[in-house]
Order: sequence, then C-alpha cells, then structure tokens
Amino acid sequence: MSFYIGREASKLWKRICAETTTEINLLAENWKYLLAGLVCQYIHGLAARGVHYLHRPGPTLQDVGFFLLPELGQDKAYISETLFAMIFISFVSWTFHPFILKNRKIYTVLIWCRVLAFLVGSQVLRIITFYSTQLPGPNYHCREGSKLATLPRPDSVLEVLLINFPRGVVYGCGDLIFSSHMIFTLVFVLTYQKYGTRRSLKQLGWLLAVVQSLLIVASRKHYTVDVVVAWYTVNLVVFFIDKKLPELPDRSIAAATLLPLSTKDKDSRTKEENHKLLNGNFGDPVDWRQRTQVNGKIMEDGNTLHADFAMNGA
Repeated sequence: MSFYIGREASKLWKRICAETTTEINLLAENWKYLLAGLVCQYIHGLAARGVHYLHRPGPTLQDVGFFLLPELGQDKAYISETLFAMIFISFVSWTFHPFILKNRKIYTVLIWCRVLAFLVGSQVLRIITFYSTQLPGPNYHCREGSKLATLPRPDSVLEVLLINFPRGVVYGCGDLIFSSHMIFTLVFVLTYQKYGTRRSLKQLGWLLAVVQSLLIVASRKHYTVDVVVAWYTVNLVVFFIDKKLPELPDRSIAAATLLPLSTKDKDSRTKEENHKLLNGNFGDPVDWRQRTQVNGKIMEDGNTLHADFAMNGA
C-alpha cells in the first residue's frame, strides 16, 4: 500500500513540475494581458468607490422583484455572498486542475486571459452605466438614515485610491446597474459551459446562476433591473469577444497526437502491417480487394482471371 502511494505521489509531483514549466512559458508570453486585466479590476473597484461619493439615499424604487420575492432580512444577507464565494472558489479551483489531474483540456494562463477579457468588457459597460444615472440604493446600509449611505469628502487622493478594501467594496452604494456579482457568475458559468467536460456541472452552474440572481434581489442588494440587464449584457459581451479572440488549443487532441504509442498500439500496428504483407497490399486498407491465385499468379478480380484463361486457350 505504501509503495502504491509513493508511486502515485511521484507521478503527481512529476505532473505538477511539467505543468508548471508549461504554464511559466505561457505566462512569459501573455503576462501583459494578465497584468492589464488585473489593473482593470482595480480601476473597476476605484470607479465603484468613486460613485459612492455621488450617491444620495432616497426612497426605495418600485420593483417587481421586491413584490414577488420575500425579503431575506439583514441577518440573512450573507446567504447570497456565501453562494457567490462558493461559485468563485469552485471556478478558480477548476482553472488550476491541469496541475493535478491527468485529463485536462485547458491551459490555466490562457483561460484566465480569456476570462479577464470577458470581465473587463462587461465592467467597462457597467462603469458607463452606473455613472450615467445614480439610483438610490436598496441595500440596508444605503438607505436613508444609514451613516454608510453617503461618504464624506475625502481628505486626500490616497484615501480614494486605497478604496478602503475590503470594507469599501462590501458596503458600497450607487454602483447598481448592472450587478457585478452577476458579471463574475455568468462569465464563470459561460466559460465552463464551453471548456468544461462534465455536463452535470454545466447544468449545476446555470442553476446556481439563477439561484444567485434570486438571492441578490431577495437580499435587496440590487434592483431586479440590475440583474436582468446583467443577464443579457454579459452573454452578449462574451459572445462577441469570444468571436474576436483566437481559439484555445485543445490539449486533449494535442496529447493524442503527440504522445508516443503504447505497447498495445504498437502490437496492433505491427499486426496490421503483417496483414498488408500477406495480402500483397501496401496501400490504403480500403484497397484490400480479394485476390485469387491462378497458375502461380495473384489475380485481383474476375476480369484478369478471364484474360489469363483466354491466353492459355481455356
């Protein structure tokens, strides 16, 4: 038992080392795209922090989702955040599975270049939208009477640039249309829909995206319009950006063509070649026609056999 565990651990370590080498080479070629995507994440957070200074609390707007879905309450607001954290961690873990599992279809660096492109495209539209019109926030800390609903004028530029992470992100107001949580959720689900391998997990991903949408509205973190706009905007952004980006190489096909033949494959190929030799055919296996031996000659069809009989006076 210990020998088996040691052997498998050795294989896993070799796999991790080989994958690390491959990903480092890809990172050396694509680090600019990853860095740009991460910088844009900071800019998005900075923009959300900035719009909080412009937010003015007011009466909650009439919303069909608020009528249909019961309010979870402030003490249960963590439910939607917990689900989002599960989706986020699950997707990040999946993108790193090539380091551990044998069956891998993606490269970690390349898939994150693609994901960040989808996120940035959606977030640019989001920034334009929530700066165009500031709605009174429906969340509990954004309502009238809350000390967090408005921010005092900053004392320095540094205070704005630091965005008070993570408290400033969790208790933000004004960045409503459209939902940032749904941007991440839908980008992750759409990416796994295309590059994932398990159908059950794809269906589960879409189910969780729907549940996440309902929980966001029930928690009063967003209006229904914020979630609805996110659903069609993110899907369209991913569709158009995906068409512009080069397709990712399929590792499963590459592995099948580049890996050396196993002993079983070599034996089957040797038998196939011997079969060709016995039939006198070195061409395509489709050309294996029936041969008939007459007068020491191998004939391929009835016409040749007929001609030989005629020459012998038969």
